[in-house]
Amino acid sequence: MPLKQKVSTSKDIEVADVDRALKYINTKWDDLLRFFPEDRDTLIGLPYPYIIPSTENDSGFAFEEMYYWDSYFTAQGLIKSGRTELAEGMLDDLIYLADRFGSVPNGNRYYLTGRSQPPFLTSYILDIYQIKKDNKWLKKVSEVAKDEYEKVWTNESHPNWRNVFHGLSRYYDINVIDQLAEAESGWDMTTRFNDECLSYIPIDLNCLLYKYEMDFAKIAELLGDETEAEVWKMRAKNRAAKVTYYLWDAEKGFFFDYNYQKDELSDVWSLASYYALWSGLASDEQADRLVDNLDKFMQRGGLSATSEEFGSLHDNYQWAYPNGWAPLHWIVVNGLDRYGHKVMAKNIAKKWLTTNINYFNKYEIFRESYNVVEPMDQPKEGLYPPQEGFGWTNAVFLYFAKKYL
Repeated sequence: MPLKQKVSTSKDIEVADVDRALKYINTKWDDLLRFFPEDRDTLIGLPYPYIIPSTENDSGFAFEEMYYWDSYFTAQGLIKSGRTELAEGMLDDLIYLADRFGSVPNGNRYYLTGRSQPPFLTSYILDIYQIKKDNKWLKKVSEVAKDEYEKVWTNESHPNWRNVFHGLSRYYDINVIDQLAEAESGWDMTTRFNDECLSYIPIDLNCLLYKYEMDFAKIAELLGDETEAEVWKMRAKNRAAKVTYYLWDAEKGFFFDYNYQKDELSDVWSLASYYALWSGLASDEQADRLVDNLDKFMQRGGLSATSEEFGSLHDNYQWAYPNGWAPLHWIVVNGLDRYGHKVMAKNIAKKWLTTNINYFNKYEIFRESYNVVEPMDQPKEGLYPPQEGFGWTNAVFLYFAKKYL
């Protein structure tokens, strides 16, 4: 539906600009759509069509595979735009991969099966359940998620040796290489882990696993099993207590990644901390402290992935200041909204929308990430050439536009 009035932000967003951007995104879904039901060389065939992150550009680099955590954020936009069948099919693809390989791999390439990505399976399942309202389906797919939780994310032995410290988990890779574990984190590459990702208990991962536990409790309640629900709630409570004990800095009022090998907190301020809001792990007092510290990340064009002093060491460190990312904005905004900071959530969403719109007006594309310090400049590049027309950026823009404009 076209917007009927100008939306007030730090710089007003014109209705026509929003409508043009949404038209671009809705057309772009078809460009990003792929369907390969059979294996093809290194590409793993999937039973349903899916959205890739971006199409080939001048660099010659192209994706033909779907990615685990990308798919969850992409689905948020697909659902908002009424493409629920496609969003459901992509979830079925992830379930298929989990059944076939024993985990949801980084992406549907054989060379990506040695690691996973940040786990969003239960969140995705519950989003689709709100559409399907099918308890038989819910029971079936939740069993796949439980297998993933137990055999991948809370496993204590190789090749899934992630549960390493008092029931808290790390990112991992079958090759036991720090850089590949960092790739599993989705933050490839970042200043968060000091190139020693295997040594860190990450705040975002353990918030995700807390949410799994609370989601399993909710699913048990939906299926009428209150006893199982209480078991999962207790697991979540125990995890939250350990996360607070080891990863919370009470003096700074912030969650940090924890180096369990050196028994010390990282000093890197990153937006990963705000998974504690989105997941509901944070206490009300912790939430207030986290909100107070948001100014460390607030830039002209949105939120930087890390604070300035922990910015990009070189071009490969794209998940750091000065870059801002759509999924991190989605996590922060929805986390703020969950704890009642609705005005701040809306303002950050509009700031991000403005950055996307202004860049689109000038260059006619949506980017994988943005330089939020100088929004019209190029972001710091990563390990692969810069991408455009990007799936999760399109999706989060659409989600915020529908929710806040």
